[in-house]
Amino acid sequence: MVVIKPKISTYVSLSLILIILITGLVLLMRDFAYKGSFGIWFYLIACSLITLVILMLLVKMLAGWRFITAGKDHIIVRLPLKGLTKTYPVSEVLAWEEETVMANKKEFRQVTIAFLDKNSIAVSNHEHESYTELVNYLKKKASKQMIKTKKA
Repeated sequence: MVVIKPKISTYVSLSLILIILITGLVLLMRDFAYKGSFGIWFYLIACSLITLVILMLLVKMLAGWRFITAGKDHIIVRLPLKGLTKTYPVSEVLAWEEETVMANKKEFRQVTIAFLDKNSIAVSNHEHESYTELVNYLKKKASKQMIKTKKA
């Protein structure tokens, strides 16, 4: 059984960034309330931008919180925040593709799996543990559904 779960280090670093952003927002609002060092337009734009970044970061963190188990000819996708668990037989894998991108001398890899019920999942090597085991499992069990990409 291959268990793919989010890397804790990724969520720790994203949480630290989130805490810094929230602290900055609170300090900016406090400055507006007590001193008013800048014009009102600065506070409106800055608070709106920081709030937007905080919300986007929270959505990214919450949407990526899922656990995938692959083994015994099944792929089980668990979304704890939605309280949803779906079990897919390997025969219901419509297609899967592995993408590789080189950036800053590092290799970023992502596998996307599409199922017959029009749901899909994406797993990356930087955000999830046991990435290579999942790719090897898919190559072994669903090699016919693999989409081969052409490199330019």
